[in-house]
Amino acid sequence: METQLRIRSSGAFTSHELYEYLLVVHPDVTVNNKIYLEKQNFHEQYGEKVIEKTKPYIAIADFVAREPMEQTIIRWLERICSSRQSFAVSLNNYSGFPPHTVYLRIQNPIPFKQLAHELKVIDNYVRSNDCPPAHLIKTPHLPIAGSLSKTVYEKALIAYSQKTFHETFTVDRLVLVKRCHQYDMYKPVNVFRLQPQQNHVLN
Repeated sequence: METQLRIRSSGAFTSHELYEYLLVVHPDVTVNNKIYLEKQNFHEQYGEKVIEKTKPYIAIADFVAREPMEQTIIRWLERICSSRQSFAVSLNNYSGFPPHTVYLRIQNPIPFKQLAHELKVIDNYVRSNDCPPAHLIKTPHLPIAGSLSKTVYEKALIAYSQKTFHETFTVDRLVLVKRCHQYDMYKPVNVFRLQPQQNHVLN
């Protein structure tokens, strides 16, 4: 997975005792396949490496922690997710983070921001254990291509501003993954299921 992690730039992610954790949402299979094609098209058009083999994701939080802290983090996440209902996500066209990332916009970011707010307990926990502050997402997005040169980014963003992409999927689970080095592949840690949506019937 590719994301611009604030914790990486701090230089704290260097000790072999620390792991980098990422809490993400994945689209369903149908939407996933369409996004994969978008990534392939980007690679073919601009010759830039994109994360074609990485399952598309929306990051909610990333943080560094020691492995013995993992079970406590899992318990906190289970508690948070067990009290929240699944929700719909609409991907609506493209935007970018200058000068490096092109992404799909999320039409209604409020559910993600609500989750990030509740995850402040994880931030407090890692800080209290002498780990860097957690990065809780402020602008939810789904990356198409990152780590671009400024020239490619500017060229691509002009082209993608003319393109359309509209897909919707339901978020019914969050996935926690980790890696011990920034060049390693992420490995799954746990899946946290959200409660089913409640259907309110009006009399």
